[in-house]
Amino acid sequence: MLKTSERPSEVIEIAGRKVGHDEPCFIVAEAGVNHNGDIRQAFRLVDAAQAAGADAIKFQTFRSEKVISVHAPKAGYQRETTGSSESQLNMAQRLELSFDAFREIAAHARKKGILFMSTPFDEDSADFLDELGMPVFKIPSGEITHLPFLEIVARKGRPVILSTGMSTLDEVETAVRTIFQTGNRRLILLHCVSAYPAPHQEVNLRVMHSMRSVFAVPVGFSDHTQGIEVALAAVALGACVIEKHFTLDRTMPGPDHRASLAPDELRALVTSIRNVESALGDGNKRPRASEMDVRAVARRSIVAARVLRAGTRLAERDLTLKRPGTGLASKDMPSVIGRVTRRALAKDELLDWSALSDE
Repeated sequence: MLKTSERPSEVIEIAGRKVGHDEPCFIVAEAGVNHNGDIRQAFRLVDAAQAAGADAIKFQTFRSEKVISVHAPKAGYQRETTGSSESQLNMAQRLELSFDAFREIAAHARKKGILFMSTPFDEDSADFLDELGMPVFKIPSGEITHLPFLEIVARKGRPVILSTGMSTLDEVETAVRTIFQTGNRRLILLHCVSAYPAPHQEVNLRVMHSMRSVFAVPVGFSDHTQGIEVALAAVALGACVIEKHFTLDRTMPGPDHRASLAPDELRALVTSIRNVESALGDGNKRPRASEMDVRAVARRSIVAARVLRAGTRLAERDLTLKRPGTGLASKDMPSVIGRVTRRALAKDELLDWSALSDE
């Protein structure tokens, strides 16, 4: 595994934003190809991601013929969602946007105040996105064993987010080494299960802990499950990045709409992630401000078990513990027994030190 001397910092800066395990979760709204090849729909996706409160919106940039051969079949989920009458290449060509289109989309995202990202699948696309000034590169799971491409992207010197779906730990290590050997140590790994949708029972979120332990880099989760609960569990387990597919309408034709969130669900995810983060706290056990009223009411204090005259030397039978908790606590009982009352005490009256004498 990686030597200690090879390990980078666990905090990465992206467009002035710190991303790491002690930082707010970086939420990427994955639009992917859910624009269906229509730039106007891409603009609407940007608007929806910004309105939901996501930190970034991410698309996919590719030149189909450079990525997919004419002989490549569709994956099963792609046949289910788009039919089997066309090849994977034909499907991708329908979903491909030009570089000029992405320039417009990136400008629209800047105008809206949300970070534009796009995953390159080929060298020309990576070069274009680099020239566009994209501050971070996302490499998809399918390219994790495409080591020359990993090296090309890493040498651009920008932070790299690498999805690890379909991979063994050894394959992840090889990819990490390939990136590190370029001198680029700004790497974030995303645990991922590359099924659309991914079955809950196969997600194995604890892999995040394994990868963080082995590679000492920030680790997040690219979520392909249906719903938002698994993503929230990932945040609770320490994911510093959450990537989640979303669409304007799950009933649209296309390969990824079915496994995507609707805009209102994306908004609920963002809100819920922030609530989970707020709830995690700092780990120090102490009473919170919201508890103090209940603490005073619900705890018990030492009270007189019966009417007590002044000058009574207190025995255990003279005392009991009742609410509220604003008087002497049960831990003080040994110090109270044997003392003498300075004044009369009513039944259930809370004791205090001023009412007691040592004599």
